Amino acid sequence: MSTTDHHALVYSEFGDDEDLAELVEMFVDEIPDRVQSMLDAAESSDWEQLGRIAHQMKGAAGSYGFSEVTNVAAVLEHACRHNAPAETIQRSLHDLVTICLRMRAGTPN
Repeated sequence: MSTTDHHALVYSEFGDDEDLAELVEMFVDEIPDRVQSMLDAAESSDWEQLGRIAHQMKGAAGSYGFSEVTNVAAVLEHACRHNAPAETIQRSLHDLVTICLRMRAGTPN
């Protein structure tokens, strides 16, 4: 499946690494809380906090092998840090939330 498929599940590049699989699973298990934190920050228009969360997500996702998520988080972080219009931030947030909800531990097989 291509990375532009907005319905495809997203797996870590480390999903089949037995040494990292448990860590990846713990990270994926935390995603709903991270998503809620982003939504809460956006609800109160706290773009600074949203930018911090996006920055953390960018780094963590990369560390756990989700480079596709890292790229989307970087767009949101940039929008928040550079005072983009609220509509742009909301659109970037939607993209990040969408991909986060598609993240899975393990492998596609």
